[in-house]
Amino acid sequence: MQSSETQSKSSDKNLEAMRQFSQTYAKRTGTYFCVDPSVTAVVIEGLAKHKDDLGAPLCPCRHYEDKEAEVAAAFWNCPCVPMRERKECHCMLFLTEDNEFRGEMQDISIEEIHAVRDSM
Repeated sequence: MQSSETQSKSSDKNLEAMRQFSQTYAKRTGTYFCVDPSVTAVVIEGLAKHKDDLGAPLCPCRHYEDKEAEVAAAFWNCPCVPMRERKECHCMLFLTEDNEFRGEMQDISIEEIHAVRDSM
């Protein structure tokens, strides 16, 4: 049986998959991560945890009455429809040039994500 601490963290496999996806998507769309790397780390961790639990990277920054139904609908699976259509990322993971919270980075190391995750 896993401890509740272990259950609250994503698997390393999906964490790395979501890190790679986020970096690739930012570069492909000309968006950047938040100036505060802990925001990026928390969002990637949340995407990975949803991938573990639900089989899809459901947006971790929203409240859902029924997460399984939301995954099936696919609207909020990352990249969500607002991001794909208008480059609007509610999570502040993918920020456009004109966003005041945009940093300069399109990469984040697994070590940075682990450091934030371990501090929570």
